Amino acid sequence: MTSTLIIGYGNPDREDDGLAWHVLVELAARLGRRIPGAPEEGFFPEGLTPDLWFVLQLVPEMAEDFAKYDRLCFVDAHTGDISEEIWLRTVEESQSASAFTHHVTPATCLALVHSLYQKFPEAQLLSMRGEAFRFSRELSPAGQNLVNPAVELLQNWLEEQS
Repeated sequence: MTSTLIIGYGNPDREDDGLAWHVLVELAARLGRRIPGAPEEGFFPEGLTPDLWFVLQLVPEMAEDFAKYDRLCFVDAHTGDISEEIWLRTVEESQSASAFTHHVTPATCLALVHSLYQKFPEAQLLSMRGEAFRFSRELSPAGQNLVNPAVELLQNWLEEQS
């Protein structure tokens, strides 16, 4: 069986920056999984397929964990510089510099997995447009409207790949 990790990241205390958290909660419900009561309780890899993991940001140390999977799907919010409200695209590895020394992109994560562990997992990025980023754990109405379509895209991707 192909091992799969769906990793959501963002700040669940900043409205739509927490879209990934809400997507993982809905996906877990549809899969009949345990649903944490709050982001602090989190989703962590448990050896399931798909495994679910939620973090505030991607960091280089995660490459070791990512190397254990055949497939990865990164889930995040984006802002207005991307025209689509929601999309699922293949991630290609790339080394990219960041203004933040401990923050990496999905493409950089893949590059680390390849160079450090000689593993080549398939990777996708599911991205949804964030409209509001105030201090709140609730999504904006526009963000809330993207959760179900995002979960459906994930479920379709999972079914196509199994």
